[in-house]
Amino acid sequence: MYPSTLLERFNEQVQLKYQIFNSIFMTLPFQAIDNTGSLLPLFSEMCDDGFKNEQSPEQIFNEFAEKYMPGTTEKERIGMMFRFIQYVERQIVLFDAIEDAAFTKMNNLEGSGSLRYSREKAESQGLMHELRDFLDDFQVRAVLTAHPTQFYPGSVLGIITDLTLAIKNNNLPEIKDLLSQLGKTPFIKKEKPTPYDEAVSLIWYLENVFYHAAGEMSSFVQQSVYREGALRHPVLSFGFWPGGDRDGNPFVTTEITLKVADRLRTSILKCYYGDIRKLKRKLTFPGVEAMITDIEGKLYRSVFYSEGELYITLEELKLALNEVRDLVVNEHQALYADEIDGLINKVNLFGFHFASLDIRQNSRIHDAVFSDVINYLAKENTEAGDYKNLDNKAKIQLLGKLKGKIEPSFFENEDTIKTLESILAIKNIQENNGPQGTNRYIISNNESALNVLELLTLFRLVGFENPPVDIVPLFETVDDLKDADAVMKLLYENEVYAKHLKNRGNKQTIMLGFSDGTKDGGYLMANWSIYRAKENLTAMAREHDVKVVFFDGRGGPPARGGGKTHKYYASQGATIENNEIQITIQGQTISSNFGTLDTCRFNLENLLSAGITNGVFNKEKKQFTQEQRELIDHLSLLGYEKYTDFKNHPKFLSYLDQMSTLNYYAKTNIGSRPSKRSKSATLDFSELRAIPFVGSWSQLKQNVPGFYGVGYALGRYEKNGQWEKVQQLYSDSLFFRTLLENSMMSLSKSFFPLTAYMKEDPEFGEFWQIIYDEFLETKRLLLKISGYDELMDNYPDGKASIKLREHIVLPLLTIQQYALNKIRGIKKNNTDDALLEIYEKIVTRSLFGNINASRNSA
Repeated sequence: MYPSTLLERFNEQVQLKYQIFNSIFMTLPFQAIDNTGSLLPLFSEMCDDGFKNEQSPEQIFNEFAEKYMPGTTEKERIGMMFRFIQYVERQIVLFDAIEDAAFTKMNNLEGSGSLRYSREKAESQGLMHELRDFLDDFQVRAVLTAHPTQFYPGSVLGIITDLTLAIKNNNLPEIKDLLSQLGKTPFIKKEKPTPYDEAVSLIWYLENVFYHAAGEMSSFVQQSVYREGALRHPVLSFGFWPGGDRDGNPFVTTEITLKVADRLRTSILKCYYGDIRKLKRKLTFPGVEAMITDIEGKLYRSVFYSEGELYITLEELKLALNEVRDLVVNEHQALYADEIDGLINKVNLFGFHFASLDIRQNSRIHDAVFSDVINYLAKENTEAGDYKNLDNKAKIQLLGKLKGKIEPSFFENEDTIKTLESILAIKNIQENNGPQGTNRYIISNNESALNVLELLTLFRLVGFENPPVDIVPLFETVDDLKDADAVMKLLYENEVYAKHLKNRGNKQTIMLGFSDGTKDGGYLMANWSIYRAKENLTAMAREHDVKVVFFDGRGGPPARGGGKTHKYYASQGATIENNEIQITIQGQTISSNFGTLDTCRFNLENLLSAGITNGVFNKEKKQFTQEQRELIDHLSLLGYEKYTDFKNHPKFLSYLDQMSTLNYYAKTNIGSRPSKRSKSATLDFSELRAIPFVGSWSQLKQNVPGFYGVGYALGRYEKNGQWEKVQQLYSDSLFFRTLLENSMMSLSKSFFPLTAYMKEDPEFGEFWQIIYDEFLETKRLLLKISGYDELMDNYPDGKASIKLREHIVLPLLTIQQYALNKIRGIKKNNTDDALLEIYEKIVTRSLFGNINASRNSA
């Protein structure tokens, strides 16, 4: 019998199981639920039929209420909406658990993209030596960020984990109990999480998933690639933003930063303690048992008895473990040596820091802080007093010789105090957690070399003469990406900064922001601008003998750099430095792509293999020809012009403000960060964060940032009789093909019948039509260039998953649009304020399920 296809496996392992378990869930006898379980399928069916018949959400719900809830009051109908929301939220959890349980059936963990595949390919091609050399330098760094795209409280996360396991084991009684528990467990947090709460939530994934998956991967690389001894260089590392990311988050304090660092250290020591206890059960040999017992006792006291005091240092732990290993190898036939090596690899990988805490702040805050510092220094130094009147070149010269000593207590401005305290906190954390505890300071919205040099000067002024910290500029907008290499040239050639880089091993990390790039310049221009910026920055670094590492700030959906990420990295040529892959993993993407051992291992190995593909197997990669470059340049420019016209439309901001859920993101208790950087009451596009921007289009099921301008750009070539040029580019370039395939995902998650009623709106009808026309044009031309009959035909299981998820969530979307329409009517007519508050609550509640159903919505 031939093996089943991906789609057949999806239907059997996911769709069928969902239908079975959902039918059980819908018939569970929950108190005070009435007949919700029987009415929801009927409402879902009416939504399907209604949108096919071009009905509005209001018409669909009213028709449903008249047919199945005759004689009910508005209050009773609102109550049913809330119960529908509660049910759909739990259906999504059930579907997530079923998909996670089926992951190994749907994906080949040993196939293309796996470490085993890369190792066997290298062996068959006689490239094992090249593979070892490459891995001596290469690393994947996953940086966990707590952006507000995941709302499940810890109790629900625990149910998802247990439910996934029960489904995997086909344990029907346990599945039924867990579904009952799910029905009775609250989903909504009563209070917003603090940055520390967010940190604790993400540390759960470090302890329960990343620690084990990364440890197993390290052991596999050691045993199958190096064979003898511990790895000389960890192939993985982890970063951490909650508690250190101050950019626009007024709730991050120095106290929280230090508290998170302490929690990270305690958590990794607990993990080591657990592994030592397991080893102790096996290493019962003379001489060895006493050594293990000694390590166990010191770790125990460091975790449970000390307040920050360590009874064993990192170096002492490494030395003790290596002594245990030597004794086992030399005197006990290397029994359990592999397990000891596994723990040694984990200690080398995670140290006493677990994940490096990045500090981040916006350059605009730094500008104000440095101005405050200059005003203070001017009291003693007249030269400093002239600083603000100098041009940039003169400012840079003055920074090199600026002297003084400052402390946070010298200042009254809150931002100045916080910024200086965060710099001093780095020293404290490094003393307790080691140099990897925190060793990077990221400057958001970096526009010039001056942004970097002023920060370096602040380090010097607070007493860091040779700061053991990498300063990482983050280039985000299209203009900043274009000028990035010129900024770095000034830095590389600056005497003070060159000295700092030399102390840091001549290694420069540069962060590039997909999210704000797309928000600023549209889908094509943002992606191509980042690609070109990487090429230019690589050339500039090589010219100055600097090892450059790129850190990509990505979100979940294609509009924020997501999609098939491993394909993106595999498509980068020799003109882009390939020393490391560094990437942010945030919010709901952590739980969806790295939430279980299987998914975590699969996705980390895909990233690692993408680097290996470039560095070992595709050294003679096909580069873009000049003609291809000019073609992508022109396509990007066309897309940029179309998107810019759209963004400058007089109805653009008011459409987001009045017709979308933009203003409701700030009302949810899913993240500690505000939805915009400024505190202004008016909507300012430049201050708007990428998450609520992209998320609002996602809630509308329009997904504008993931496709707008693509159809227009391709269409120009079709109209000009030059279609074969873009068709050939699609066939020849993995980069361009991946770019368009990811855009197809955005289109697949769009559903314009939901908002089709807006085309009749006297104020926004024309604007809605502009969006819809570009959607249709992009869909038509992406199908034409790919040769597919339907979007995502090359990912049948992914397409089926999206389709089923969108079906589950359709009642939620319908209710959300119904409530938004009611809100607009109430505001327009100045009627019942009590009803306004209730309908606003419906919109806010419906956000949760929609966010989690998409798995990469923002």
